[in-house]
Amino acid sequence: MTIRIFRNARIHTGDPERPRAEALAVDGEEIVAAGTEAEVGAAIGAGAELVDLAGEAVIPGLYDAHIHTGKYARERSQVDLRLARSLEEALAAIAEHAVRLSPGAWLFGGRWNSNVWERPVQPDRHALDSVCPDRPAALPSVDGHTVWANSQALRMIGVDRTTPDPVGGQIVRDEDGEPTGILRESASYPLRALMTAGDLVDELRAAHEELLALGLTSVHDIDDEDCRAAYLRLHDAGELKLRVHKAIPAEHLEAAVEEGRRTGAGDDWFRTGPVKLYSDGALGSHSCHMIEGFAGDEGNHGIAVTPYDDLVKLVRTAGAAGIAVATHAIGDQAGRLVIDAYEEAGRPAGLRYRIEHAQHLRRADITRMARLGIVASMQPVHCTTDMDLVSALLAGQDLASYAWRTMLNAGVPLAFGSDAPVEHPNPFAALHAAVTRTRADGTPPGGWQPEQRLSVGEALLAHTLGSAYAAGEEGRKGVLAPGRLADLIAVDTDPFTANADSIPHTKVLTTVVGGEIRWQRS
Repeated sequence: MTIRIFRNARIHTGDPERPRAEALAVDGEEIVAAGTEAEVGAAIGAGAELVDLAGEAVIPGLYDAHIHTGKYARERSQVDLRLARSLEEALAAIAEHAVRLSPGAWLFGGRWNSNVWERPVQPDRHALDSVCPDRPAALPSVDGHTVWANSQALRMIGVDRTTPDPVGGQIVRDEDGEPTGILRESASYPLRALMTAGDLVDELRAAHEELLALGLTSVHDIDDEDCRAAYLRLHDAGELKLRVHKAIPAEHLEAAVEEGRRTGAGDDWFRTGPVKLYSDGALGSHSCHMIEGFAGDEGNHGIAVTPYDDLVKLVRTAGAAGIAVATHAIGDQAGRLVIDAYEEAGRPAGLRYRIEHAQHLRRADITRMARLGIVASMQPVHCTTDMDLVSALLAGQDLASYAWRTMLNAGVPLAFGSDAPVEHPNPFAALHAAVTRTRADGTPPGGWQPEQRLSVGEALLAHTLGSAYAAGEEGRKGVLAPGRLADLIAVDTDPFTANADSIPHTKVLTTVVGGEIRWQRS
């Protein structure tokens, strides 16, 4: 196999022993030399294939530690309500999309956010019936923890006024006891199961091109078993272009144990990841589990999606089988219960346990996370999206919210991602949010709770080596040094020297995975 030398570049290696280089030599999928062009040339000798990177800045390939690639792939062709600023705008977009569907076909998609509507009130099935009278419709909210369904969809899953709330969920009802069409947390699961029908392979191929164009070379996929099956088909056909660390859904844990799955099993292209558990819901859906109630709704402390005793049992079952655990926890009570469960269940050597999102915590619990070695898997853009909502709903509470600086100073490992399609998967938007704690337009000036900002180097480390560490892959990914995988990107904006406001506008020029150019800007 020909050795390639990637040369004529300003390479930020992520390696503290040699943070800068001009060239990298790659043999197969691994880096075999890094340094000046003269040093690399002398180490390799004649005969190498030269790849000129035109003096561009190069950084390690970015690693999304929390992304729903199956949902992202599917939603590319579904109705998108993110830009709607009123119920009327949302209904108009739904009606326009519905006319393009075949008769009787389900209408999926959504990502609506009633918190930003002119009248911030959650919609009901009657409004949806007005534009979808002859087809079932089920539309997740922007955070994915609430589904807005029409009457036909409710009938098809057997939900009516006599249906009890499931454990860990809520069927919202009107004053007469009739379902409004809003299903929270586990109450929405029957509809979510229908949303995953169909072959994902072609959709994933197309979505991967978009992710490669954004500079992503590895992902922690958090989606379901149908997504795993699609990835295995792509892997067996030799068609994977980016690397996948695949989570196990909680409802499939028992079967995964019987199949002998273990975290880390696989190869550099596809590995088994952790089991994904849920402790609570989301802030936007008013279902994250809080010690204190929400402002203006003090009696509401959110939803405990998985009862504590069940959580401990699941963690023990996973750990005994060699499966790591990643648990969704947004509220401070949820975070505390997850830390309690991890401590009570114990963690076998070699496994890393994670809290997904870890958005609102008590400072004493951050200290406990550090002591127990719990990884905080976080999505910086959630901070800039939700800052106004946090200030409104959690006002006056003694919380550390999106507390990256506090966590890092305490010794909590950070892994960054996007939670796409909840947010856009652009990792440079995440880096900008972590460094500035402002929106892309620079508001609020100086950043929201600016004491929690990170440096560019710290943010980039969390989105590369930090994500690799969360997966137990820090010996293979996240650093451009001999013995590591040759996963790298060339970009038009050097994040270490550019103005921070330019970071979210960064364009990826070349994406290399395993020493091969997998995407290049034309």
